[in-house]
Amino acid sequence: MSGTVALFAQLKLRLLAGNLRGDLQRKLGFVFSLVVAAGLAVLGFALMALVRLAPHDVAADIVVVAYTAILVGWMVVPLLAFGLDDTLDPARLSLFPLRTGELAVGMFTASATGVWPVATLVVVAGGLAGLATSPGGVLVGAVAVLLQFALCLVLSRLVTTSLSGALRTRRGRDVLAVAALFVVVLAQLPNLLLNTNLGDPAAMLRGTAGVLRWTPPGMLAHAIADGGLIGLAEVAVVALVVVLAAWLWIKALSRALVTPDASPQGSSVREGSGLADRFLPDGPLAAVVAKELKYLRREPRFRVLWFTSVVVSAVLALSLSSNIPGGAGPWLPIATTSMAAIMIALQSGNLYGIDGASLWMNVVAIGSEDGFRTDLAGRHLANAIAATPLLVAVAVAGSLLTGQPTAIPFAVLAGWGALGVGLGVGAVTSVAIPYTVPERMNAFTGAAPGQGGQAFVSSMGAFAGIAALTLPLAVPIAFGLVWLCVVAPVYGLLIETLGRRLGATIGFSRMPELVAAVSRPT
Repeated sequence: MSGTVALFAQLKLRLLAGNLRGDLQRKLGFVFSLVVAAGLAVLGFALMALVRLAPHDVAADIVVVAYTAILVGWMVVPLLAFGLDDTLDPARLSLFPLRTGELAVGMFTASATGVWPVATLVVVAGGLAGLATSPGGVLVGAVAVLLQFALCLVLSRLVTTSLSGALRTRRGRDVLAVAALFVVVLAQLPNLLLNTNLGDPAAMLRGTAGVLRWTPPGMLAHAIADGGLIGLAEVAVVALVVVLAAWLWIKALSRALVTPDASPQGSSVREGSGLADRFLPDGPLAAVVAKELKYLRREPRFRVLWFTSVVVSAVLALSLSSNIPGGAGPWLPIATTSMAAIMIALQSGNLYGIDGASLWMNVVAIGSEDGFRTDLAGRHLANAIAATPLLVAVAVAGSLLTGQPTAIPFAVLAGWGALGVGLGVGAVTSVAIPYTVPERMNAFTGAAPGQGGQAFVSSMGAFAGIAALTLPLAVPIAFGLVWLCVVAPVYGLLIETLGRRLGATIGFSRMPELVAAVSRPT
């Protein structure tokens, strides 16, 4: 068994060291991750240790909430890295000549090896420095810290192993992406409650800790604070929970190793006419619109970003409306709807990246600069068809949340204008700074290896261009000239038309470079 532990620890360290032998982007990413992990470890330990300055019951409540948040983070964050970290998927290790128990020990070792596990252990140990008040508390607390760390690792592996089969499928990745965004939104709930004066911070902390008191992290925090026989009994109960979770994980691992992979199974093809076929005449434009609408429906990364646009706008409207002296004016729902439109339009900053190597078929079909303009028009029309109901929903929700129902039509018009500006700018960046969208199982990935700089420049350039082109309307509206929203769709259509024409001119002249840029191996 010790040989298995040493083997998996060496394999994980070799994987980490491999980042230092890659290209500059991977080296910088590894160094950045190392610096951030070290900084968070020091900061987290210091903050946890400083709770000693608070009253003992308040300190215990803070550590209960912190330990629970750390555990939830370990259960959620590895799911977001599924498909990027090879040690998370048991199918990657199924050919190892190891029994299930040995493989579980090895995977546990791999989970405990690395900068982030060490950072977690340091932060958790800060709870011992902040709560222990007696020698018994220190002894019991040392065991509690190790149990909290083990609980994080075991439950994390239990979740990823149990969901590994589903996470290899497109539908499973869709569910994961939406669930992750819900977790992010829920994490903002306490901040919203405090900003809207809906709760007393001390009462909220006390109530939350009271609910979490008898969860495993809560029991461990109180065991450190108590340090007596009761604390020892709570540690023993949590140890049994860890053993039970490990047993369930081994059972899930055994099942995962013998369950066939469902990800490559073919899906059924639905027949029948689509939206583009019913409302657009046959031709290249309708074909492009139909293809793009299928991409929007099937690609999880698109749904993640679109859903993020709506949720972030709603949260922003609710948060800002409660922090503006004298209440929000009609400009706030207009601003939040425009921001949602810009976030949606930013996805069009790399229109051809999703096509990848298959873009050569578009090149064969286009044949002229007019054909390129038609292709861009179809892509823009598909985005507008999908974005319109979302922008209407954001405008209605933002106006009602801010108490400005009369601003709904102005917010919708402003959103359409911002969307047009974003699509026009995106048409230019798509052909001027194209990059490959990687084919991975994770819905949160960006560019192909070596193209991170291009993706960053493209995103920042698109954002800067949109910001500059929206200023002629944004500044007067911010000063109260809300009626200018009426001309926003016309202005947006003008920018979209000019951007589409410029993008077609640039793109048609450098088609070989465009195909090469979006066809990089991932």
